[in-house]
Amino acid sequence: MTDRQLTVVDSALWTPLRRHTQARIGLGRAGAALPTRHRLELQAAHAAARDAVHSPFEPEVVAGALAGFSTVRVRSAAPDRLTYLQRPDLGRRLHDTDRCLLPPDAWDVAFVVGDGLSSRAVHEHAAAVVRATAALLPAKWRVAPVVLAEQARVALGDDVARALGAAMVVVLIGERPGMSAADSLGAYLTYAPEPGVTTDADRNCLSNIRPPLGLAYETAAAKLTSLMHRARELGRTGVSLKDDSDGSLPPGTGRVGAEGAKTP
Repeated sequence: MTDRQLTVVDSALWTPLRRHTQARIGLGRAGAALPTRHRLELQAAHAAARDAVHSPFEPEVVAGALAGFSTVRVRSAAPDRLTYLQRPDLGRRLHDTDRCLLPPDAWDVAFVVGDGLSSRAVHEHAAAVVRATAALLPAKWRVAPVVLAEQARVALGDDVARALGAAMVVVLIGERPGMSAADSLGAYLTYAPEPGVTTDADRNCLSNIRPPLGLAYETAAAKLTSLMHRARELGRTGVSLKDDSDGSLPPGTGRVGAEGAKTP
């Protein structure tokens, strides 16, 4: 039996393009397979994605990063991580015993920080987005205490907003990890949410919030604030509301906290 010589293909054409993206492009080949280095990198990325999904949410980490803001901790109806992954519907409902923890009032907006499918993303980015966004809101807006939700899906924000009496809700949640990013945060804005009625078409989404490789906190906050103002004008969010902002910071009020969100 003779040894077969493998042909390694790694075109230099792709090298400058790879500098501009984390996507796995132009990996080349060794025979009919990936080169060993790229195969090992792929396996490591897959392991990181699995870890992000299964790592436990630590609400105290987010609460600590939100010092100066009032926070409330709640759970969804999913009792554990396995059930959460197998029963997405339970992640959309607030746990019955936690409903009484939410102070009802005429809040203009509520922020919900949920673990979603990447607690790492939430631990690293959520507090900074809340702070940057709250700083741009008008001082007259009433902002509910920040809700830290465990085993949460996006639609859990609808149930939370109804319990709080909030006119609109921003859900900051860990996005499903991919092969190039396991720490991506998503922001979902919903005006007049109704549990069981509101659909994904009724929401506006900002994804891939993860500086420096993704959307910056300040840019995300500026876009969110712009969408919030327009949602109040139109009385709706979703496909009827387009993001016309250019990402620049709008004229602000120098707001540092928010009524309800800021600790007395």
